[in-house]
Order: sequence, then structure tokens, then C-alpha cells
Amino acid sequence: MASIREGSKAALIVVDVQVGVVRDCWNLARVVDRVAHAVGRARARGTPVIWVQHAGPQLVAGSPDWQLVPALAPADGEARIHKQFESSFEDTPLEAELARLGVSHIVLAGAMSNWCIRATAYGALDRGYDLTLLSDAHTTATTELEGGERIEAETVVKDLNLVMRWLSYPGRKSTTASADEVSFAPA
Repeated sequence: MASIREGSKAALIVVDVQVGVVRDCWNLARVVDRVAHAVGRARARGTPVIWVQHAGPQLVAGSPDWQLVPALAPADGEARIHKQFESSFEDTPLEAELARLGVSHIVLAGAMSNWCIRATAYGALDRGYDLTLLSDAHTTATTELEGGERIEAETVVKDLNLVMRWLSYPGRKSTTASADEVSFAPA
């Protein structure tokens, strides 16, 4: 069983809203707006905002595609976490940063819902954090499968929202809220 996190703070973690990641994502303009709104609300409340950026062979660190979308910019002093795996926790200093801040509740937004958002959400719960997925502030692209089948992006987003609302872990809470509804208070 995972240790339940001590701490009394929430943090907003914004994952991979990078030019090359979100280029073909569903409902992108609205999702970026909702992420920006959540960031503004978190900052106004004094909730830490942590920015995560993925890098790999197809997404080279420092390249134009690696940059955050122009509508989103970290403020001075906000942590930036660089990752190479889907989960924002794997082989990164994220957990140490959360411990330094006294965070026990993660509010999660970003891309891609079926990859890095899902992996980070499960990683947070597995490590003993409470989790709120921002239901209107994550997105992905439609996946084309062999044989012409498609997994529509909107369906993936709705599915992850449903799962995170009802997922049950002992001693932890998992839920969803919109960028307007989220309280940024410990669960």
C-alpha cells in the first residue's frame, strides 16, 4: 500500500501543453483557455503551479515543438519539470518538489489524456496523493488504428473523466472538477 501523503496544500500540475504535442488535439482552443483559467485561479489563491514538459526523439528539448503553447507561460518561481516518460513522476524531481511544497492534493490538467495525463494521474494515486482531474482542461488527439478503426479524442476525454470520478483507492480521493469549480483545497 502506498503511503498517504502528508501535507496540507494542493498544487496545479500542467502536463505537456506543448506546441508539438497538442497540434492535432481535440477542442484545443477551449482546453488551452480552460488551462489558462485554472492557472490564473491557482495563482490568485497562492496555489503552486508546476509545469511539465516532455522530451524525446520526436520532441527535442529546446525545439519550437517542445515549447509550451504561446497562451501559457510559467511565472517567475514556478517549477518546471522535464520528463522523458509518460508519467510526470518517473525519473523526474516532481515528487521532491511536491514534498518541498507540502502538497498532498494534485490538480491535474494538460495533454494527452490517454497517455501522459492518465499515467500521471495513476502515478499520483499510486504514490498516495489525492487527485482532481480538471474535466475541461485536458485533451488528446483521435487515434487511428489498423483496419481503419478510430478512437475518437472526445470519447477518450469523457472516459478518463468518468474513471477519475469513480476510481477508488484506500485513504485517497480521486475526482474531477471543471476549471471554474475546482477549489484547490486539500481533498
